[in-house]
Amino acid sequence: MSKSLYISEKPSVAQEFAKALKFNFKKRDGYIEADEAIVTWCVGHLVTMSYPDVYDESLKKWSLTTLPFLPKDFLYEVIPDVSKQFNTVKSLLHREDVSVIYVCTDSGREGEYIYRLVDQLAGVPETKDKRRVWIDSQTEEEILRGIREAKPLSAYNHISDAAYLRAKEDYLMGINFSRVLTLKYGQAVTNYLQSKWTSISVGRVMTCVLGMVVKREREIRAFVKTPFYRVIAGINTFGKEFDGEWRAVEGSKYYNSHLLYKENGFKARESADQLIIELTTDFDNQGVIEKIEKKKENKNAPLLFNLAELQNECSKLFKISPDETLKIVQELYEKKLVTYPRTDARVLSTAVAKEIHKNIGGLRNYAHVSEFANEILEIGSYKNIAKTRYVNDKQITDHYAIIPTGQGLSALNAVTPTAKKVYETIARRFLSIFYPAAVYQKISLVVKVKEESFFSNFKILESPGYMKVTNLSFMTKKSAPSANNTQTSKATSGDDGQSTGDNGDSSENQEDVFDADFINNMKTLKKGMLLTITGFSVKEGETSPPKRYNSGSMILAMENAGQLIEDEELRSQIKGSGIGTSATRAEILNKLIKITYLNLNKKTQIITPTLLGEMIYDVVNASIRSLLNPELTASWEKGLTYVANGDITSEEYMVKLENFVAKMTNGVKGLNNQYALRQYFDEAAKNYKK
Repeated sequence: MSKSLYISEKPSVAQEFAKALKFNFKKRDGYIEADEAIVTWCVGHLVTMSYPDVYDESLKKWSLTTLPFLPKDFLYEVIPDVSKQFNTVKSLLHREDVSVIYVCTDSGREGEYIYRLVDQLAGVPETKDKRRVWIDSQTEEEILRGIREAKPLSAYNHISDAAYLRAKEDYLMGINFSRVLTLKYGQAVTNYLQSKWTSISVGRVMTCVLGMVVKREREIRAFVKTPFYRVIAGINTFGKEFDGEWRAVEGSKYYNSHLLYKENGFKARESADQLIIELTTDFDNQGVIEKIEKKKENKNAPLLFNLAELQNECSKLFKISPDETLKIVQELYEKKLVTYPRTDARVLSTAVAKEIHKNIGGLRNYAHVSEFANEILEIGSYKNIAKTRYVNDKQITDHYAIIPTGQGLSALNAVTPTAKKVYETIARRFLSIFYPAAVYQKISLVVKVKEESFFSNFKILESPGYMKVTNLSFMTKKSAPSANNTQTSKATSGDDGQSTGDNGDSSENQEDVFDADFINNMKTLKKGMLLTITGFSVKEGETSPPKRYNSGSMILAMENAGQLIEDEELRSQIKGSGIGTSATRAEILNKLIKITYLNLNKKTQIITPTLLGEMIYDVVNASIRSLLNPELTASWEKGLTYVANGDITSEEYMVKLENFVAKMTNGVKGLNNQYALRQYFDEAAKNYKK
């Protein structure tokens, strides 16, 4: 009797496939078998690329004469620790009674690579019927759909090509650049640190990330604080006092004056004091309303989580590293609670949107959000979700966003308290997209005193919309947004509560809370009305340096090719693959910390360089500077995406890669600047205690 063979990436996933298939499986050594099917597993990677000395024993010794190392045919070998499982899988692949092979490794580039290497080294005949199971969650329903709709493995050849190329790229850059830089500069680094000899470790992505952190640290060191002085008016109406911030707009005596730091502040305290003297001379304590604007502002629910967004959110909420977030969400995925985590997409597919009521329905049994799940189903707000920005097939490559499956809720009892919170965070973000926008009432007021203008802004939440879903149960009242309270307002003395200066200006914006009656009274004000001015004061501020990266903001900056884009809408519009992939970013950050090029403060999740890390940066900056360029690093990743999409061939990509590696390696061989680096090492060392 012929059988189907199912190969998963991990033993735990194999168990889920066996449960879904519902055959009478019996345990064997390294696999389970029934009359109809066999299920086996890899244990992550079973095969790896061979080191250069496998090609030629003489390459064991590092030498400039043997670089660049660019093999025509790459060699692979079984990882010794897992050779037993490899042999088990190999024998099953060759069994005569196996008629169909279902590849069930993780549905992504690396999962594809894991199986293809096994297939290659096991020498599986091309005549065997190989099919690819591509799933978005490990629920029984999704597993059975994946098996039912499995395409021929050859349909994924482009993804396989990209996976092989990614590995070759990391291998060639890692081997050649690490060796050539170590041979050229390793001794200089070792002597300076008076440490044991160590090799210089560089890589396509990790060196770029190191560069981002070092550059930011040096920007902070070079930053000089600039004080500035703002003039604030106390304005009274309807028995309440609020602030108005002076700005030197057109018509002001100080418009475009050299005395200004920005239009809302002076460089010198004396100038601010002088303005107050001018305003209070022959002053009748009244200002006239020059302009009043009342408008509504809608704020939509944010897009769904992809892995980078979730890692950033968890870094902020729980102070955990991206690596820990990935481990948690991977566990939630394996327990059927959420969909596939290693995704770059922040939207759903149209196919999933049609069935989304099932996910929502399951959440009726999850206490924290059951009332919202019930409400969504009752009013049917999920029915038109396909017409919104939360569904877009064009923004999905391998997988859609991370959402709850609505299943496996009993498994929540067995996860850590932090994992429970991560699940709640995902569930609330998911349900929020089925709610209307939050609606704010905004009032902008300009009051004129003599020829000078003072600005105030008021904002009240009229309808919480989606925000009533996003109040996390584990957040303290102090830190959680008061989404359900529509009776309070914030008044701010700058534009929308922000300093009118550039980022980096820390002005003390007033945030007084006013009740709804006061806001309703404010709506009755008209241009030309007089208001009481209770006095003027000077508030000192100072520019602040750029912020250090934390583990979450670094992941976002990697996703956006080196730009830390805080704005949610803008991030969603940016196309490109960024630096690294959702599957590898946390791992890269981890490696830099492990090899002590970077420090991660576990309490704050703030990332800083070490002296060694700064020295390696200086070495690379003086030798292969392009490795520090985020746009260039991202362009390599984009090239792999082109290969995966079939837009360019593997051969075209490989020619560019080999030329780049050869050019850079030969360029370093011709350099003789080791001693010139000492001045840079000295400059960096000033910032580290011995």
